[in-house]
Amino acid sequence: MEFFCYHRDRPGSLPLREKLGEEHWSYMDRYAEELIARGPTFADDGETPSGSVHIVDLPDPAAARAFAFDEPNHQAGAYRDVLLRRWRNMLGRTMWDFPGGRTVGDRYLVIGLAPEQSAELAVPPDRDELIAFGPLLSDDGATWLGTAVLLRAPDPETARDVLSPGRYADIEVHDWEFGGRR
Repeated sequence: MEFFCYHRDRPGSLPLREKLGEEHWSYMDRYAEELIARGPTFADDGETPSGSVHIVDLPDPAAARAFAFDEPNHQAGAYRDVLLRRWRNMLGRTMWDFPGGRTVGDRYLVIGLAPEQSAELAVPPDRDELIAFGPLLSDDGATWLGTAVLLRAPDPETARDVLSPGRYADIEVHDWEFGGRR
């Protein structure tokens, strides 16, 4: 089962995140084979971390909750909240398979939260800039709750346009970069 996990930073938590850097990396190393995508998001200044994205393939919801809530930054209080949802990898690849590479162009996390009615989700026709794309689902995987996308785009507005605004109650766009040990 695939899961989308987005830890949002608590304001002022950067010193704590820096202090726990090696603990975070060591924890993530344990999941290297299960990770589909990962990486930090950034505040509007493009430098201050604002969260951490992890898309991971785990056996069940209990394993996903353990992954999300046992993470050292979460345990220490660096995050203000966690969005954890079932997810389906509609591209069938990991971020490391993205043909556009790790460093060329700006990258974004786009989260669209669904309105009350469900809808069928289709991969946009222009897939070349998509790094990860899939629905956010209920715990049982039966109900569509939104969409999470990692993509390369020239600016936040273009990134937002990957999701049809009329289909979503809210759309968030965050600067994002490929994660992993540096």
